[in-house]
Amino acid sequence: MAEENEKEQGMEIPDSLLEKSETRKEKDASLNKIAFTSGFIFIMSQFCARGLTFAVTPIYSRLLTNSQYGIVRTYESWLIIAYTLMSLCLWRSVDVAKYDFRDKFNEYVSSVQTLSYIAIACFFGLCMIFKEQVQSFCDMDDLMFYTCFLYVFTYTSMLYIQRRDKQMLHYKFSTAATLLTIIPGTLLSIGLIYSGKVRGLTDQLVARRIIGYYTPQIIGGAVIAVVIFVQGRKVLYNKKYWRYGLTFSLPLIPEALSIQIMNQSDKIMVKKLVGDHATGTFSLATTISFIIWILEDSVWNAWIPWLYEKVSRKEIKDVERPWTAVMHMFGLFSWALVMLAPEEILILGGSRYREAIWLIAPMVTGTLFRFYSYSYSTIQNYHKNTKYVAAGTIGTMIVNVILNYVCILQFGYMAAAYTTMASYFILLLVQGILEYRITGMVIVPLRKTAAIAILYGVVNIMSMQLYNFPWYIRYVLLLAVALIALKIMLPQLETVLNMFRKKKA
Repeated sequence: MAEENEKEQGMEIPDSLLEKSETRKEKDASLNKIAFTSGFIFIMSQFCARGLTFAVTPIYSRLLTNSQYGIVRTYESWLIIAYTLMSLCLWRSVDVAKYDFRDKFNEYVSSVQTLSYIAIACFFGLCMIFKEQVQSFCDMDDLMFYTCFLYVFTYTSMLYIQRRDKQMLHYKFSTAATLLTIIPGTLLSIGLIYSGKVRGLTDQLVARRIIGYYTPQIIGGAVIAVVIFVQGRKVLYNKKYWRYGLTFSLPLIPEALSIQIMNQSDKIMVKKLVGDHATGTFSLATTISFIIWILEDSVWNAWIPWLYEKVSRKEIKDVERPWTAVMHMFGLFSWALVMLAPEEILILGGSRYREAIWLIAPMVTGTLFRFYSYSYSTIQNYHKNTKYVAAGTIGTMIVNVILNYVCILQFGYMAAAYTTMASYFILLLVQGILEYRITGMVIVPLRKTAAIAILYGVVNIMSMQLYNFPWYIRYVLLLAVALIALKIMLPQLETVLNMFRKKKA
């Protein structure tokens, strides 16, 4: 219509400009279609793979004692911290390397994977020298210790393949690799634990879970490492690639490590300061926040390739509206998880974990705040300003650890959930301020994001008072809000989909 009006007014649009406009529309449509397809399938596959952990929690929590469940979850926390540090976070450079090594992308991935393996081997050698001290500090026996390093080696390759395929908007291979390691590991671990319990081998249940769960993942990760090597034309060393990866990733190690310490330190500190029984209760509540984390992380990982393309084209203004809709969507989802906390805990762990319901609101809210902060740190990563991302995160992590220590001793283990929630809000503010001052670019104004975060934070915390009322009051309120939100949010959600769906020119 705009073109016809201009022609009627005697303002002919040159054919060259029309062709450029049509070409851009076609490129946008192609990008959006591919991003929507691969992103949707990536989200679903990640949700299925990671959601399996949530789905089998009722089985683990009933087969294991509270203390054993606490030990298993604390061990998982140490593994996450280990692969984050020992791999040098080089896999994170894959997100931006695509734009600098488009024609050599597979070779880049193969080369930096080798560098990660060298770093992990060095860490392993160092830990072997101080093996007794490391095992004592982390509460690991020999099985846990050696499994940790085998897992770090092979899971690093899984991270590389997931990041590589995500940036290439592919999904089939990495999805199959994830499912073919997680599902067998889960089933095997449950089988070993059950058989051990039936035979009265209660003191071996933790070991059986570790052997059953991690062995398939270690084997699968080793296969992935070979695939990356072959597809990368057997490139093991390239000075240019190594320098690029180290320049990008080394400043991110403190940031990534700080994030994982914030994520995992609460469970570790509860174990150290209170005991395994409290850790089991705390960890079960963490499983609920893991639900929203699965969705948030999957959506964000699917979103990043499209976002980076928009940034590279200087079309950042196209992002604010759909991202705001996504923030509200997850805010409402977090509230729904809080409202259903009594039923969730009953299903996951039974009546012996009843007090965990008071941990859900702060944990879910903290996860929500972390998700909101992604939009700020990611822009800094795109512009390779990783040292500033790290500085903000490290400062917040230090505050979090201090608050955890003081508040757990002063108020009990439940305080750790609230201190972590507060720390993630601080992280959101810090990253938002840094993004604008460093890059001059912003997806959503910080004031707007902070207001949305405070809104859902207050609502989530206040909603815990409803646990003291009959259950049907929560259900009626939840249904009413869901209907109203659906009416209001549906047009905004359609906007999000329209950003990806193929449009007619």
